[in-house]
Amino acid sequence: MQSRTLEILVGFFVCLGVAAVMLLTLRVASLKDVGGSEGSYHVTAHFENIGKLSPGNAVKIAGVTVGRVQNIAVDQNSFQAIVTLELSSSYSTIPKDSNAKILTAGLLGEQYIGLEPGGDEAFLIEGSRIQLTQSALVLENLIGQFVSSMSEKKEDTKLADALNNLADSMKPSGAK
Repeated sequence: MQSRTLEILVGFFVCLGVAAVMLLTLRVASLKDVGGSEGSYHVTAHFENIGKLSPGNAVKIAGVTVGRVQNIAVDQNSFQAIVTLELSSSYSTIPKDSNAKILTAGLLGEQYIGLEPGGDEAFLIEGSRIQLTQSALVLENLIGQFVSSMSEKKEDTKLADALNNLADSMKPSGAK
């Protein structure tokens, strides 16, 4: 009888521990509303490059999470990424001319969408499309651009030196 009581007590504490771990996981992930999507609306944004953005990533305004990335698809005509955002209905006064940027938390952190509110008096509603977007900055592309600009500068320097040498050779002797 006493071992049965002990087993029930241990089982209770194990269940309590599992519940505590789940609660902490949800808090760390900043998931305020788990489950259904009541109290939200959906808008889309088209991007040239989404980097490593994925469904579930945050949508923020001024650092405050106002929604989540719900879905990512590819437009078969323009080959742009179509990102569907699920925004909380408590943020229903986001101006229609707001812009969306794909940003990174920290140097190599998780990517999220940052919304910068515009000044329009009309608001984003269910099914709206955010027109102004800025794609993700991909570190590999930036490094490639830097390397190619450095090699172009070296070639420009070589060209300038060659032109200076040619100009010097055309000067009459004795002239400086």
